[in-house]
Amino acid sequence: MKRNHYFLFVTILLLFAACDKNEKNIEEPLTAKFLFEDGFETQNNSIDELFPSTGSRWSLIQQTDPSNASNEISITNNEFSEGQNAIRFLAYRSDDQLSKIDIEKGGLNIKSGDKVTIKADFYIDTNESLENLLLIDLECCSCWDPSVGDNFGAENQCPGVRLMMSGGNDYLSIERGKISGTTLKQTNFAFPRNQWVSVVWEMTLSVNEDGLNRLLINGTEVLNQMGMNMPNAKIFRETFANEGIDFTLKEPTIYERVQIGATANPTAGNIELFVDNFSLRVE
Repeated sequence: MKRNHYFLFVTILLLFAACDKNEKNIEEPLTAKFLFEDGFETQNNSIDELFPSTGSRWSLIQQTDPSNASNEISITNNEFSEGQNAIRFLAYRSDDQLSKIDIEKGGLNIKSGDKVTIKADFYIDTNESLENLLLIDLECCSCWDPSVGDNFGAENQCPGVRLMMSGGNDYLSIERGKISGTTLKQTNFAFPRNQWVSVVWEMTLSVNEDGLNRLLINGTEVLNQMGMNMPNAKIFRETFANEGIDFTLKEPTIYERVQIGATANPTAGNIELFVDNFSLRVE
């Protein structure tokens, strides 16, 4: 009997040891250097609640109205993907003014080599063409050469990468024009309309062609391509030299702000969209 007890005791010890060993072999997730999350929940459906004086949520509203209409922004409890609220944007079509309505989170410090994951849920309430609609911008303003000012266009003073509809109508792609790169396009997965859609944008940032650019829609990978995704000082210098402008990109380059909403609506129609469940993670 004692011998049986001994074997039982040894067996239990071996099981605990095996469990401990397996737990140690499980890879620990990377700790985020920075994490910002917002589900746009409010107490009184007030947009002001997104901009507390502590700076713990969003920084500001960017709004540029077309000549004969005023873009709209509000908190809604009629459409949401989780919780009880979402944020609503109504961007009228552009005329001589490029129409914009979005919110911005500033004060970021995202550098080359960082892995960035931006997630958000979108509901686009229209069947009109979305060609060239911009939804998310990740930008560097401090890297602009102040001596150049807006000689190359005020729109270019915060270079960065953006999520844009392209491909003839509604194929979400990664636009790199403001860093003198081509648009990374996909035309296999059209953006669903009139329903909540989950978007995940992953990047490993680089000023060279070894940057990672990955895009998922409703869990389906629609884009996975290497390429530059931060401003490159040499490319900027050469690009501006072709215009007769002496330009020096400030280094080290950092992305310091993210914008989400209708960051530009050059489409032929008015766009109403809702956003919920936003997060930005830096590792």
